[in-house]
Amino acid sequence: MTLSSRVPTPSAPTLALYSRAWCHLCEEMRAALVPLAAELGANVEVIDVDAEPALVARYDELVPVLVLDGIELSRYRLDVERVRAALAARRMGA
Repeated sequence: MTLSSRVPTPSAPTLALYSRAWCHLCEEMRAALVPLAAELGANVEVIDVDAEPALVARYDELVPVLVLDGIELSRYRLDVERVRAALAARRMGA
């Protein structure tokens, strides 16, 4: 599921938020991430780790985990500056 306050843009970067329904830290990160992503022109895809055994095996109690292009940007708490820097670097082609 893609969450944002705007229509997802196919060419925009997508931040993958590995989460689970009953996780309060996951909800806190999602609530902070959605407006930040909208501000920075990124999409957010929330992925329920409980939907896939492989994701449970990989992330289990590590959620929430925020990933961009296969690189972990945040775990447990949103690192706003790291997200900003990663998206800026991506825009610059780094």
